[in-house]
Amino acid sequence: DLIRRLGPDRIDDIVALVALFRPGPLQSGAVEDYINRKHGREAVRLPHPSTAQALGSTFGVMLYQEQVMQIAQDMSGFSLGGADLLRRAMGKKKPEEMAKVREQFITGAVERQVAKKTCSDIFDDMEKFAGYAFNKSHSSTYAIVSFQTAWLKRHHPREFMSATLSADMQNTDKVVTLVDEVRRMGLELSPPSVNLSRFRFVASEEGVIYGLGAVRGVGEGPVAALVESREAAGPFRSLADFCLRVGARKANKRVVEALVRSGAMDEFRVADEDIDAVRARLMAELADAMQGAEQIAENTAAGMADMFSELTEETTIRKRVVPALEKRERLEGEKEALGLYLTGHPIEDYLGEIQHFCSASIASLKAEKKNQFIAGLVVSLRTMRSRRGGSMGFVVLDDRSGRLEAALFPDVFEAARQKISKDSVVVFEGEVQEDDYTGALRMRVEAVLTIEEARRRFSRGVEIDLGGRGVNGDMVGRLRSSLEPHRRTEAGCLVSVLCRTERSDGMTARGKVLLGPDWRVNPSDELLKLLRSEFGDESVILRYAATGPG
Repeated sequence: DLIRRLGPDRIDDIVALVALFRPGPLQSGAVEDYINRKHGREAVRLPHPSTAQALGSTFGVMLYQEQVMQIAQDMSGFSLGGADLLRRAMGKKKPEEMAKVREQFITGAVERQVAKKTCSDIFDDMEKFAGYAFNKSHSSTYAIVSFQTAWLKRHHPREFMSATLSADMQNTDKVVTLVDEVRRMGLELSPPSVNLSRFRFVASEEGVIYGLGAVRGVGEGPVAALVESREAAGPFRSLADFCLRVGARKANKRVVEALVRSGAMDEFRVADEDIDAVRARLMAELADAMQGAEQIAENTAAGMADMFSELTEETTIRKRVVPALEKRERLEGEKEALGLYLTGHPIEDYLGEIQHFCSASIASLKAEKKNQFIAGLVVSLRTMRSRRGGSMGFVVLDDRSGRLEAALFPDVFEAARQKISKDSVVVFEGEVQEDDYTGALRMRVEAVLTIEEARRRFSRGVEIDLGGRGVNGDMVGRLRSSLEPHRRTEAGCLVSVLCRTERSDGMTARGKVLLGPDWRVNPSDELLKLLRSEFGDESVILRYAATGPG
């Protein structure tokens, strides 16, 4: 009769009314079954018929704080005030208060013919739920905002991500995460630029333009000054032009250094300069540019002029020839200025080697019952206490193809703790499994190797090709002085030297000399860099087996 008179759209009200006025498993269960059949839903299984009014609208699942209060009223006879006190006690999680309200809840439920175990289990569920619960109005508002933001992200991705980055631009950790999301969405992230960027992130036709306000050490005042100058007199042409027009009072040396390191002045390159060369030159010219700009500004303010030559912003800088930055220096400068690597990734220097001992990248990993090797940059490290008292480590690795979380149990973590630090490149060996909750892949690590340890384990040794250069006294001396500081007779890499000479008959003679075990070396980045600077980049390689460890 209720269903006929109220109509199927009022199903939740019907369930509540039946449970309230005609309690009992037969009646409420029959109505629930009818409602579920009517709407093609699976049966709703309530923990007890008396919870129908509280949980009928949410398919038997506790979602709101009001439901906890309603269950306490319907099942245990709590007053409205008493139900609110129960809610507050659960929120505070005070053991003595919880014990008191538990006893009251169970006593009231048992008096109303509810089995003691049933009401005890329901109270346990309520207690767990109350650990993170909102009231219905709060939850509904969150749902509306979630829908709105999801719609904006789907239909206006460039504007949405620009606004999201701008909202958290002072939080470097958030910016790093959001920059990864921009790239995952396939949007182009334009680096910071004194001629394009504003204080906040802004949308462009292709994607998002980096905001200068997210550069460490660059405040809103300097950015406002450079934007005002840019809009009044056009784009900046050079470092000297920038210093003269913006002025040291609004953009001091620290600010300009941060802009150079972040890549915001890369457009000031000349001729065929690459990114490493232009940043090195700008850093070398910075002092002259700022001093010259201050001199011109002072002369202009005093109405003074040079009688013999016209002093301009371009003539204040001494032309310097400086070596280009090393790639690692450039990336470290970006990390210092932006909190992230923007134009490259430290692991790129190792990709050629990694493929010899890692059979797959993170993006192509699959869950298998055997151990696998994976290498990457340590993005984050967190620790927690295990049940047995030791420390566990949870590391997120990034190899540019993707990210993977790896778990290190206490015995492994304690042994490898010194090898793992943020921004270090490591190699993990372990079993890749599928997470039961998220469905994502995770690794249970059994061993941790540094890059040097991986080289010693998997390479056949360091090979130096002298080409047509003879093995004379000078060559031997240079080789000895290069290898001496890196000798490691135990667990080191063997060193071999390749030689070629032209014979009198026009034929080429080739030979390979394997140095003795006393000349085993630690294959560090420092040694390889030294050897390559001494004998040539193409002449020094780490020789690996044809196949990796699988």
